[in-house]
Amino acid sequence: MKTHPSEKMHLAVVACGERLEETVTMLRSAIIFSIKPLQFHIFAEDQLHESFKNILDGFTNEEKVNYTLYPITFPTESAAEWKKLFKPCASQRLFLPLILKNVDSLLYVDTDVLFLRPVDDIWSFLGKFNSTQIAAMAPEHEEPRIGWYNRFARHPYYGVTGINSGVMLMNMTRIRRKYFKNDMTPVRLQWGEILMPLLKKYKLNITWGDQDLLNIMFFHNPESLYVFPCQWNYRPDHCIYGSNCKEAEEEGIFILHGNRGVYHDDKQPTFRAVYEAIKNYSFGDDLVHSLLQPLELELQKTTHTYCGRVYKVFVKQLTKSIRDLYARRSKGR
Repeated sequence: MKTHPSEKMHLAVVACGERLEETVTMLRSAIIFSIKPLQFHIFAEDQLHESFKNILDGFTNEEKVNYTLYPITFPTESAAEWKKLFKPCASQRLFLPLILKNVDSLLYVDTDVLFLRPVDDIWSFLGKFNSTQIAAMAPEHEEPRIGWYNRFARHPYYGVTGINSGVMLMNMTRIRRKYFKNDMTPVRLQWGEILMPLLKKYKLNITWGDQDLLNIMFFHNPESLYVFPCQWNYRPDHCIYGSNCKEAEEEGIFILHGNRGVYHDDKQPTFRAVYEAIKNYSFGDDLVHSLLQPLELELQKTTHTYCGRVYKVFVKQLTKSIRDLYARRSKGR
């Protein structure tokens, strides 16, 4: 039952409030390194649509990119409930399999994610799913002593420390077909049937909104989840208490996830430096001189912080991605 992902890679994001610049920076990072064509599915509040259109239409050099803008929509009978969950609009991602009915597979990312290697590489995990796996995510923590779910959660969660849904790869055809075990009824329920009962049962016990609901679902259906290593969803928790993502130490960070607003304050200057470097990069400029070298200089100023002590993990994969990109280009000439 191995699936063969189609040539085009589908990437979805949900943007509300002040998240325009952050989302565009994430999309830029996806465009810079990716090889196969990208289809962006951007779910955004109405007042952001015009700005998205103007900016994305300006990415003229990129014929490999298409995008579609969608309004934020929830099931009408429960829209108010879903909107209140965790952050405005965040729970929109739960409904992607039901809204994007014609999309077979999809990579969902939070707005505060940055790709430091081609999207193609995480997309290739779809081909590694066994016959029961329908989605892939990374653990919420590597180190149980600082884990949130295992210390504080008042609901079931996946594995030892839970999963983080900021980077979520989905075989949506399988998600739509599956009947999920659950703790509300002896009958298995499909994706569209399970969401509202889950929210009703657990809404007073959940802290992180839809991520908690996904943890509950995969607690009951662990065979359905493919877990990828922490360097595919690298967050401040992986270095602020000392480095605890072994894979990133060895191979570098593949996908950076600056949650807790770290791109926009001075608490974690390593994360902010990467964000600023990608935000300020102009398509077509030399990646070594315009992105990598200025970034390395900025990162060297952060060694007074825990994350700054391991700043090399922030550029290790990025350096390789740039080298690979130029090697592909020179081959193609």
